[in-house]
Amino acid sequence: MDRAQLPLNALRAFEASARHLNFTRAALELRVTQGAVSHQVAALEARLGAALFRRLPRGLALTDEGQALVPVVADAFDRVGAMLDRYAGGRLREVLTLGVVGTFATGWLLPRIAGFTRDHPHVDLRIMTNNNRVDLAGEGLDLAIRFGDGAWHGTHAQAVLDAPLTPLCTPAIAQRLGGDATALARETLLRSYRADEWPRWFALAEAPCPLLHGPMFDSAVLIVAAATAGHGVALAPPAMFAHELTTEALVRPFPVMLTAGGYWLTRLKSRRESDAMRAFADWLVAAAACD
Repeated sequence: MDRAQLPLNALRAFEASARHLNFTRAALELRVTQGAVSHQVAALEARLGAALFRRLPRGLALTDEGQALVPVVADAFDRVGAMLDRYAGGRLREVLTLGVVGTFATGWLLPRIAGFTRDHPHVDLRIMTNNNRVDLAGEGLDLAIRFGDGAWHGTHAQAVLDAPLTPLCTPAIAQRLGGDATALARETLLRSYRADEWPRWFALAEAPCPLLHGPMFDSAVLIVAAATAGHGVALAPPAMFAHELTTEALVRPFPVMLTAGGYWLTRLKSRRESDAMRAFADWLVAAAACD
């Protein structure tokens, strides 16, 4: 069928009638008369040479041919509508799918993201959180913010923010510690899946590392939540938990900081950098430099 001759009005009348199973309600939605909808559907049926509805005393019922046509027409209209929705101010909105490690998402990105969306209304930003295990291609991500040393195979990595680790705990636990790192042996040390962090911190603090047997978490957000609830001492980046420190829900009992990695903006080297990707990268690096 010639696309220039597609009976778009008739297809719209058919799709609305199929959802409502009623010509009158379809007409109300489309803001035309019931007779116009009925006429359009009849014209479509004549063109196809098949009945799409059975006319009942109180409404409509789809025929087998109608049932087959409904999902195709509905999907087509949905796709057209989604594309039209991507236009803002006369410019096509570009979708940008971003994967973010949860700690950075809640501790740094969310309080600042309004600035990016305000300055870049043409970018349709979609954020997906993770626990730092990322498959850029498999998850369909344009960019990913992750924690580490920046060395990921096949990946271009741009440094964003340093995030050294230090113990965080409630004021009550800090009072028990009294500034003595060896006293940590009497507390529950909350652990991440990176098993070397506490031993490395104790080495920097020049104190023996006790046997580690506390709960293990896959997210610093969970570790700090447990510490805030008084369940132990977290080893976490204070830069990501400014609210907890400002409100003194948590404190830093020791000055020693362990550099275990930082936050990086990454993309596949094989992925062409789009305008939206470049705009987000420039904004992110500039915003991080202001901290």
